This record gives sequence, C-alpha cells and structure tokens, in this order.
Amino acid sequence: MRNAYPDDILNKQKGERDSAQPDFWSQRYASGRTPWKIDHVPHRLDAFIRSLRSGSNILVPGCGEDYRAIEAFDRAGHRATAIDFSPFAVEHTKKRLSHLGDKIILGDFFSYPFDAGAFDAVYERTFLCSLPPRLSKNYSARVAQLLQPEGVLAGFFFYGEESDPPPHPLTELKALEIFGGRFDLLKTEAVADSLPIFAGKEKWQEWRLRSNTTIQ
Repeated sequence: MRNAYPDDILNKQKGERDSAQPDFWSQRYASGRTPWKIDHVPHRLDAFIRSLRSGSNILVPGCGEDYRAIEAFDRAGHRATAIDFSPFAVEHTKKRLSHLGDKIILGDFFSYPFDAGAFDAVYERTFLCSLPPRLSKNYSARVAQLLQPEGVLAGFFFYGEESDPPPHPLTELKALEIFGGRFDLLKTEAVADSLPIFAGKEKWQEWRLRSNTTIQ
C-alpha cells in the first residue's frame, strides 16, 4: 500500500512520519493499544445526529474501529460513509457493519476520489489529533473540498498539552489558524463523558463552511 500522504508534506521526524503510515495504527489495533477506542455513542454525538436533516450524507474520516458512530448515523436514516487507511481497522469495522458494504472504505482520505461537495457533514473524532501537525491545514482544505456550501464539520476536538504525541492537541490559536480561513465556529462545548485519555481536554465543536469559500 502506498504512503497515505505525499512525500513532500510528510514531517521527516521519525515519530510524525510513522504516525502518517497505516502500519503505525494497524500495529496498535492488533495489539489492543487503543485507549481512544470507545464502546458507546457519546451523548453529544447522539444529539447532533438527531439535529440533522433526514437523509443527510455523512463522512467519517479516520473511522478506525468506531463502528458505533457509523451505525448510529445509519440507524437514524442518514447515508454514512467511512474511510480509514488501516486494513486491520477497516476489516474489523466491515465485519461489524456488513450491511453497509462498500460504504466502509479502505483508502486515503486525502486522495480518495470522492465527489467534491458530496457531504452535508463530516464527523471528527480522533482523526485530526492523530495527524502530524503539518498536515492539519491539509485536513481543513480537504474537509472544505468535500462539504457542500455551509456544510458542517462537527465532532470532538482535542485541546491542551500532550508530552508524547500522538494525539496532537490543539490550542485556540492553532484551531483558528487551521479552520478560520474557511469555516465559522458555530458551537463549542465542554465534553462530560470523555474517555480517560481525553478527560478535560475534549471539546465538542461545530464548524460551518462559508458559502463563498473557494476550493483549490
């Protein structure tokens, strides 16, 4: 399998380079070193799902083994698509959601041939903070490309400090640098039911793509 990101945007430091490779994550899934793995649908996600227009098109990038979130969108009548570049994670999720078939994609979020403007919402949980920081703006640009005008990027964002990343935390300034050029922050809330690894450091946020955003 080829690299998930173009060589010219990879951070050349060993730790960051490895975290941008499928094997880095597949090894963790296989060994059970997954403190971010969640066994329920978070309260705030459930409320967001219920707020969506019926039949919304949803993308879950970097889905990992989080089949419960995908299943929750599907059960609510939305059209959910998920993508991850870890073969181990995708195989696990496909087994749990066999009825979704090709909607669980093994591939590269940054280059998979989705149609531009295909999605009403993108759900974020643990994907952005798993990326080397220099890819954060690429993430923002790609999400903007895939959302419809005034579509929403919503989910759980990791803020604070981390001595041994990933996860790579945000600050208010970093978030503004990453998203401020294309998105407006609609909502930001503390999260009460975080897993221990994220306790006190997660925020539920909703970022709306500006309708006049020019996508390169």
